[in-house]
Amino acid sequence: MHALSVELATTAEERERGLMYRKALPEGHGMLFDFQYAQPVAFWMHNTYIPLDMIFIGADGRIIRIAENAKPMSDSLIPSGGPVRAVLEVIAGTARKLGIAAGDRVSGSIFGKGR
Repeated sequence: MHALSVELATTAEERERGLMYRKALPEGHGMLFDFQYAQPVAFWMHNTYIPLDMIFIGADGRIIRIAENAKPMSDSLIPSGGPVRAVLEVIAGTARKLGIAAGDRVSGSIFGKGR
């Protein structure tokens, strides 16, 4: 089990801005994008200066996909690979360092049965 300190992005404006324009993200920190219900999503790294791992999480808390080491400032779309309730962005290399993989489960109040 790994505990991370995360900022929540729950409004459309917060999700749109995300981690753009930031010059650093401390290890063990991240941003959790909550979409309120499961849906396919796609992210990009437009105006994002630091490389990130994007962890796509289903409504039940199961990790659907991990996009490792997303390239800073790229406008290439990074798809979720299926319906997700949330996306966790952390500093690049975190998933590999902590041994996080697709199929693992994330716990938190937003994840539960049928949500």
